[in-house]
Amino acid sequence: MIYPLVHELASDGIAVTVTCRVLGFSKQAFYQWKAHPVTARDWDDAHLINAAIDIHRANPEFGYRFITDELDASKGIVASENRVSRLCSSQRIFSIFAKKRGLVRKSGPPVHDDLIGRDFTAQRPNQKWLTDITEHPTAEGKLYLCAVKDCYSNRIVGYSIDSRMTASLAVSALRNAVTARHSIGTIIHSDRGSQFRSRKFVAAVENNGLQGSMGRVGACADNAAMESFFSLLQKNVLDRRQWWTRQELRLAIVTWIEKTYHRKRRQRRLGKVTPIQFETLQQAAHAA
Repeated sequence: MIYPLVHELASDGIAVTVTCRVLGFSKQAFYQWKAHPVTARDWDDAHLINAAIDIHRANPEFGYRFITDELDASKGIVASENRVSRLCSSQRIFSIFAKKRGLVRKSGPPVHDDLIGRDFTAQRPNQKWLTDITEHPTAEGKLYLCAVKDCYSNRIVGYSIDSRMTASLAVSALRNAVTARHSIGTIIHSDRGSQFRSRKFVAAVENNGLQGSMGRVGACADNAAMESFFSLLQKNVLDRRQWWTRQELRLAIVTWIEKTYHRKRRQRRLGKVTPIQFETLQQAAHAA
């Protein structure tokens, strides 16, 4: 249904080879279509999709219902909601506030025992770490954050931000934590997400002398202290405004963690001091 677009751009002087490469298909496929033109229905669908893309680009929060209304009001295209829904779905045009679409997959078996047992206290730094992944949409697409939290001071000792939720995201966060803290024998606790059960992450845990730990399926309380941090991030950063670019949101997350959460936000569990202050005071006490 995007071949008519190539034909229109070619009429405007844009080479077919260039357009096909940008859109991700071969020019042979385009010329095959040109030799056997599509039906009028497909042609109309192509124009409708182009119009829907323009509307969604200007208003990323619009779902297919609002796009249907806007097609009629601004483009003069009359189409049923079912038709617009089908075409938007085929082109992955969804509201940025829509629920995540995809297959419902069950968590796999754990690769580690639960060594935490919902006890999120620690007697010394780098005794227990928690990790998890959160996501948030932007106009460019989702941005994923994997963070590692020290139960001793609630400090985020390592994190990684990327546009894809892969095992490399979790491994990068773990390596950053190990590099910053030089820890050995630390318990690293997570849920049963595929990223934390991957061979890459398990190998990173073992190669750095850490102890893996995993909670149960569907038991959010098994990693409640990490969920608490993400809840704060959600309220103080993610939900405060609409984010247009990944880089914009990335900068906001890093600024909040390093400047506000670590250095300005006092925590009652730490005696009404910040994580940085708590670690500094404890280091001074141990030195004395």
